[in-house]
Amino acid sequence: MVSSTYAVQFLKKALEFYTPSRQESGLANLLVEKASRELGFEHVYTDDIGNVIATKGDGKPKILLCGHMDTVPGQIPVRISNGFIYGRGASDAKSSLVAMLLAASMVPREYGTVTFAGVVDEEGNATGIRNLIRGKIDAHYAIFGEPSGIGSITIAYNGRLALKINCDVGNSAHASAPSLAKNSIEEMFDIWESIKSNIDNISSNNGKKGVSYCLTEFTGGSSHNVTPAKSTMTIDVRIPTHMTTADVFEILDEIIKNMATKKDIKISYTLEDRTEPFEADHTSPLVRSLVLGVIDVRGKRPMLIKKTGTGDMNVLGNVFNIPVVTYGPGDPHSSHTVDEKISIEEYLSSIEIFKRTIFHLSRLHNKHISKQ
Repeated sequence: MVSSTYAVQFLKKALEFYTPSRQESGLANLLVEKASRELGFEHVYTDDIGNVIATKGDGKPKILLCGHMDTVPGQIPVRISNGFIYGRGASDAKSSLVAMLLAASMVPREYGTVTFAGVVDEEGNATGIRNLIRGKIDAHYAIFGEPSGIGSITIAYNGRLALKINCDVGNSAHASAPSLAKNSIEEMFDIWESIKSNIDNISSNNGKKGVSYCLTEFTGGSSHNVTPAKSTMTIDVRIPTHMTTADVFEILDEIIKNMATKKDIKISYTLEDRTEPFEADHTSPLVRSLVLGVIDVRGKRPMLIKKTGTGDMNVLGNVFNIPVVTYGPGDPHSSHTVDEKISIEEYLSSIEIFKRTIFHLSRLHNKHISKQ
């Protein structure tokens, strides 16, 4: 058994590693050391891009517990105060990561095969989970560790399109004579307005919760007294589960081409990310087991929620035909903030919930198989 003191100190140590995307090696080494020397995992290794993989037990069911080691940039001093642990990644998502590892370490071998994966670059380009998929990691069920709050289970995430759009009007002029050249920044604003208008039409015509959009990056111009010839913007578009990325991508592609023709300027784009939306089967043994695990520990039924964000669950869930959910301690609104924190009580409860979930999943999996 793992003591509360051990669990808290382990998380505190994990938070002390500053791990923005693709700088996770220090934490990876800690996880490997703990898993192989103290927590009883039988096969522990780091793959070719830095993911930590630790396996315990054998037989069925095969359960994947997956968390990410990276965080958004920005360091926060690690401290414990008033029942909370503060630090970058406390909520998103090192508390889930460590809770999963500790829970798996306490599961008897006869419950099946439990694989823990601590992946890299979730906050970046999902390099870690994509590498797991390429390696065809074997699992009947998967739980991703993200802050849902211990009273909620995330069963759906929106999809995502990210486009970097470039506008080149060909020439520039002195700022005192702006009529002599087109203004790339102003032209880009027109493009953005057209994109927003067309996406709004998708939502209003559909009658359901619609597509969201955000302009996240913008650059343009070369000098304070020269009209801008070139500009670039990055847009982030989120697609709900009743649609596909193709539904929106085709519209964006048409808008950009039409605007280039209409304005007689060069407009191009690169597709930075394309991730399909995903929704879990609400009746699967996995969802039922996690619900029972929460009830065991908290004494009340959790809510099943859908999130507007996009996560690793989308990537794996759309490739493998297996039940997948996302769950973990923490307030999602604390994630990425300057005072990111996790309740120690909630963190410790989540360890027990993960452990009870594996117990129920082992039991329900065998029943599910016997009925097929």
